[in-house]
Amino acid sequence: MSGDAGPADGRPSGVQLAVGAGTDRGLRRELNEDDFLATDPLFAVADGMGGHEAGEVASQECIRTLGQQPFLTGGSREATASDLQMALRRADARIRELTNARAGTTVSGVVLVEERAVPYWLVFNVGDSRTYCLSQGTLRQISVDHSEVQELVDGGFITAEQALVHPRRHVVTRALGAGSEIDADFWLVPVKEGDRILVCSDGLTGELSDSQLHGILSTLHKPQDAVDALIQAALRAGGRDNITAIVLDASNIGGPAGTDTLDKTEPRHHDDGDTLPRAPHPAAAAATQPTTQPAAQPAAQPAAVETATTKPPAGDTAVQDHAGTPLHEENHG
Repeated sequence: MSGDAGPADGRPSGVQLAVGAGTDRGLRRELNEDDFLATDPLFAVADGMGGHEAGEVASQECIRTLGQQPFLTGGSREATASDLQMALRRADARIRELTNARAGTTVSGVVLVEERAVPYWLVFNVGDSRTYCLSQGTLRQISVDHSEVQELVDGGFITAEQALVHPRRHVVTRALGAGSEIDADFWLVPVKEGDRILVCSDGLTGELSDSQLHGILSTLHKPQDAVDALIQAALRAGGRDNITAIVLDASNIGGPAGTDTLDKTEPRHHDDGDTLPRAPHPAAAAATQPTTQPAAQPAAQPAAVETATTKPPAGDTAVQDHAGTPLHEENHG
């Protein structure tokens, strides 16, 4: 579903949004363990792991919990990283309760927020689902994967190309509902005129390179057309995992407030089944729930927040315990 939207009455700025979203089971999975929400101000993708319907439960509970938070509904622009982290912890606790800690989910996305009437993308990530921004012709990945191979790439032990075929590429170091590391990483990115955001599960990025993503995102004007093309391209490339994508466009930055016309893309609950079981990593069996406190958010100006997690590309995914990285405020331009 797609649509154009202006802010609701009373909002300080007139950012207009257009959104497209979709999900596909893929060609090899029995079940679809992905879920998503694309309703202003929250645009998020969750990729469940655990199999036997447990992965589906984990992703759906994550999306349901986020969608129930008052600061993430009704076009609100007031969310903070601390608010969001607390909501993710509620989702983690609920998933553990429902699945006896036998399933988990990654989650990535953006919340449109404002500080002194200036719009920002509040990007968050737990696991290896991803959030990208296409701005002024340049596509870059904002989120950082929480995976073993990402740590190897960061340490200079392997290249990004080698990570795509590495035998440990399916081991994530953070996930909600599984393992001991559940906190998210956050980034504040100023919204620029014409920004295009892509939020997706690793079923998309496991099949398509960043250059392929850029080619589709930069040539198709309508967000829903871009989503459909991305999913079809991933299916043609093999479709080894569930594939979910949200494409979000921003315009009228700094313009006058208008009326809300965004078509709300509700979370999709799947009728046709879900992913095969993902093999759990031994470390996940001894998982304990963290007690870290969320970073405080300054009132005067937008700040950076902290935490992270990642989940590997197409294939069975496991969780391994690891730590995360601090939150950043970014400026692309």
